[in-house]
Amino acid sequence: MSHARTVLDPLIISYLLHAKMFPQNTDLPVGIFDSGVGGLTVLKALRRCLPAEHLVYLGDTARLPYGAKSAASVTRYALQASRLLVEQRIKLLVVACNTASAVAMEALRSAFAPLPVIGVVEPGAMASCTASLSGRIGVIATEGTIRGRAYEKAILTRRPASDVRSLACPLFVSLAEEGWIEGPLVEAIAGRYLQRLFTGLAATDPDCLVLGCTHFPVLAGAIQNVVGKGVVLVDSAMTTAAVVEQKLRLHGLLRQRGGAPGKSVFLATDGPERFARVGSIFLGQDLRANDVALVDL
Repeated sequence: MSHARTVLDPLIISYLLHAKMFPQNTDLPVGIFDSGVGGLTVLKALRRCLPAEHLVYLGDTARLPYGAKSAASVTRYALQASRLLVEQRIKLLVVACNTASAVAMEALRSAFAPLPVIGVVEPGAMASCTASLSGRIGVIATEGTIRGRAYEKAILTRRPASDVRSLACPLFVSLAEEGWIEGPLVEAIAGRYLQRLFTGLAATDPDCLVLGCTHFPVLAGAIQNVVGKGVVLVDSAMTTAAVVEQKLRLHGLLRQRGGAPGKSVFLATDGPERFARVGSIFLGQDLRANDVALVDL
């Protein structure tokens, strides 16, 4: 799968430089939350980029999926999930859920200031603007993310002449959660969705496709087979990790390498066994049920 080169644009740099200061404690963990296990793609990117950092991940599996919920419900859920992580004494919050990033960022930043809160929409939009040569950019995500036009707005802010085409693909979440990530059935479903964005005419089709849900990267192989190798697939995980690293570095909060590697803690609101089984697919390594603590929001 192809990825855009990670570049921090002036808007991101400005945000990082002018954000409020917060307590200096390098050993505090970075908190990450998602509606389910999809955000583990972000945790995996953070672990690769920042091996010394402690990470605590919360999957709100009891209320999955967020994508079909109202903006008010998603904001309420996001505030509750974030509050639990803040109680764990985190130094930065990553909103790994695209739907929550699309509708709840203002509420989260207001509620937990001066704690820095980073979503996945802005980094993903930034990466797509870098990746696309033609300016024709496709976005696939959940219904809630598409309905809010978050990616479209973020892309057009950076590249106003872009032709952004968005499509909700809700079944992709279910496929990923079931661990059905490849094969004829998955490609048939992907083809049925993506025929609305791709006609086969290179002069009009997007040359870049944003995977605007953290569940979608595990389906990247099937999606790439459908759209062809000429289309760059962008997921925001690595770009988000780069923004987190820059944020921590600017404030002197990077945990220094050279000692013991960072630890990962996993929390879920329902089904630790299922979380571990499906989460292993997203992490690319074995995760056991007793590695996942059950919590109540």
